[in-house]
Amino acid sequence: MNGTLVSFPGLGIEEFTLNRIAFSIGGIHIYWYGIIIALGFLCAVGYIFKRARSFGVDADRALDVVIGTVLGGVVGARIYYVIFSWDQYKDNLSDIFKIWEGGIAIYGAVLAGFLVAWLLCRLRKVKFLPMADVSVTGVILAQGIGRWGNFVNVEAFGSVTDLPWRMCSPRIADYLTNHGLIDGETADKILAGTLGVHPTFFYESVWCLIGFVLLVWFTKRRRFDGEVTLFYLAWYGAERAVVEGLRTDSLMWGDVRVSQALACLLFVASVVIWIVIRKKIKNADDPDYLKLYVDTAEGQAVLDGSFYAKPDGTQENTQEAAPAQAEGSADAQAAAEDEGMPEGSAQESPSPESEKQEETIDIQQTSDTETTEGDGRDESKID
Repeated sequence: MNGTLVSFPGLGIEEFTLNRIAFSIGGIHIYWYGIIIALGFLCAVGYIFKRARSFGVDADRALDVVIGTVLGGVVGARIYYVIFSWDQYKDNLSDIFKIWEGGIAIYGAVLAGFLVAWLLCRLRKVKFLPMADVSVTGVILAQGIGRWGNFVNVEAFGSVTDLPWRMCSPRIADYLTNHGLIDGETADKILAGTLGVHPTFFYESVWCLIGFVLLVWFTKRRRFDGEVTLFYLAWYGAERAVVEGLRTDSLMWGDVRVSQALACLLFVASVVIWIVIRKKIKNADDPDYLKLYVDTAEGQAVLDGSFYAKPDGTQENTQEAAPAQAEGSADAQAAAEDEGMPEGSAQESPSPESEKQEETIDIQQTSDTETTEGDGRDESKID
């Protein structure tokens, strides 16, 4: 099985081989990239499912939203990449659908994910901001794990450097040479190990994992719904604005690095919105102003299961009683038809004991009426 040689000579790590293929089943290759991405996804879902209730979100409905959001995110990541790499696809439109050949962008997944999540939250009757808050913490964890898939593929690396943690590989030298980013002399130095490239995948992985820890810590200290989401957008935006400038494979719009510009915009917007809302909360001096959804009556109703219950006390998705009720109605209707009665008038025949009880009640009522008339009072009116 062929692989790619990689080394970190400044750290004393000699050449070793990275194989993209983890194993094969009947000629079908299973790649490390897919395994690592799947691991990140499972960790994110596990966190969201476990923490959903602390945000006032029903865990089962949250899972529905997450699954749909992931599918929408994959589509968005591909569309984002294709739009800003149009020259690569304009003459071969069928290649747009060959996502297994690579070509997705995280910001495309984030933007599309937010849109799809908003739509699914409306359909599943889940509050969007609390759902977003619990989700972004899982997302940044998945990002921190998923970046190691780039390492296995030897991609998403940075520009040339001589720093001690520089990353070297013949594949890196070939890529930079073929794209006209280095000359032959620099390529030879990379092959010799005296020069290398920034391991930007590692920078982002560490930043995201630190961000995950901070978001978990901040969750218990949030003051309003959406605050954790703003934290995520600002934290990730700050990192991407810097690291994207080191990348050698950035998506470009003219001379602008698209993801870097978007990261800067989201960072500034998130910080400004955060400051404005915090100031409003402080000026309001009211503990109920922008109260967390989980602390509201509706949020508590979601947690105890009554919010999604029908008026008769059953859950919205409870359909077990329907067949039995339908069967009972059909039996009653059949009995009515056999007796020659109109539909809906079927009833049980009175027993001799019930007839005697009715006669006793009639006699008692007659006696009470006579007594009332004798007293000259009207007991049909109750105060």
